[in-house]
Amino acid sequence: MVESKGREPIRRNARSNRARILATARQEFGRNPDVTLEEIARAAGVVRRTLFGHFPGRAALVEALTEEASQALRTVVAGQSESAQTPDHELARFVLRVWPVGDRYRLLLALVRQDLGAQRVSEVLAPAREEATAILDRGQREGMFHTYVPSAVLGAGLEALVLSLLESVHVGAWEDDGTRAAVAALVAAGVPTDRACQVVEAVGLVAGGAC
Repeated sequence: MVESKGREPIRRNARSNRARILATARQEFGRNPDVTLEEIARAAGVVRRTLFGHFPGRAALVEALTEEASQALRTVVAGQSESAQTPDHELARFVLRVWPVGDRYRLLLALVRQDLGAQRVSEVLAPAREEATAILDRGQREGMFHTYVPSAVLGAGLEALVLSLLESVHVGAWEDDGTRAAVAALVAAGVPTDRACQVVEAVGLVAGGAC
């Protein structure tokens, strides 16, 4: 029993170190995708051996960050399934829920293709992409979204749009809490601007208006 109690602080310290390494890695990879593990260890305030004790190589660290992003996106999709609104409201809600995890999402695409391969990217993003496509497909059938392109293709275009807006915020070229990005996504899907603003205001409970 005494031995077990003695191990608990060690386990807590290990969990704390791992969490700090991951948080630091997100920041450092966001600044420089080619940052070394030694640089991440220094920034996290741990020795190289501690980092390698948790993550034996760059691929293992990127995989851990990937799983974090994957879990965040799964949470978005799970919350989305609780919705029973019109497709334009669902799309706005989806973008607003994705936005807070946008940095992880953006970082995922930048790193995983390089370190883990495109197939891993597709696996992680599949649930979110399927949910977005289902929303767009229903919106097209109900006449809320344009039908110039298939729902899956439209979804890919909106994904690229949101990622571009996230990157603009990341580099300081723009400021947004996801509200204007949601409006932009609705407009790109074919919703009139006035309606898009009203929908985002309703879904996001925006004080002072979305536009």
